[in-house]
Amino acid sequence: MTPDQYVESVLLKYTAPVGANSPSEIIGSTVAGPIRAWAGNQLNSLEYSGSYAKGTAIHGVSDADIFISLKADTTNSLKDLYEGVYSLAESQGWSPRRQNVSIGIIINGNRGDLVSGKVQSGYQNYHSLYLSKRDSWTQTNVANHIQIVSQSQRIKEIKAIKIWKALRQIDFPSLYLELFTINALNGHSRNAVATNVITVLRTIGSSLSSTRIVDPSNTNNILSDELTKAEKDRISALAALSAVERSWANIIW
Repeated sequence: MTPDQYVESVLLKYTAPVGANSPSEIIGSTVAGPIRAWAGNQLNSLEYSGSYAKGTAIHGVSDADIFISLKADTTNSLKDLYEGVYSLAESQGWSPRRQNVSIGIIINGNRGDLVSGKVQSGYQNYHSLYLSKRDSWTQTNVANHIQIVSQSQRIKEIKAIKIWKALRQIDFPSLYLELFTINALNGHSRNAVATNVITVLRTIGSSLSSTRIVDPSNTNNILSDELTKAEKDRISALAALSAVERSWANIIW
């Protein structure tokens, strides 16, 4: 088996289910009714976001991300919306947990994230989100993120790096990882998945701490600031070790 064939076999193993019976869509169909009732006339849209929408989901690892878009004239503050989603999830028995911009939920053993955002007046896809860690807010454009990642032609490499990080229980935020991978492979072949994965691991090992990754929808949102120097150093050290492994079975499995 060639390195490319091995990586492809691992990717196949972690293929995330899609369609009506997938965990993501089961969560989506479960939460849709209560969320629509909670939001009422202020609901702009209710959509899948995150790895499921981008095509980078990993079976058994990725959560189902649901984006709750509220209209620009919604009078509730961003914090009130965030807490309102938490209260809704609590009342529905979805085992909510507060996270930075989302409310984590568990439904029938399946994990999901609910993110509420308010449309910025005069824009269609730009939203303001509450940041609970800073008691502040940020601007984002989920549709733009989905388009950039899903059309990057680097889905296989991104998924392989996500598998690598999951196996090592690394905290590496998804959008940060996805954009870092895309940037690291700029100018590289589209048909050398194993070589490309090693390239990304080497780049993480040598340049994670010094590479600045910016949210393409908000130049004030520095995604690379989401990890501390100590966290980046740990990830870099693990990536450097994996990049020189002689056996692919010790990199991802």
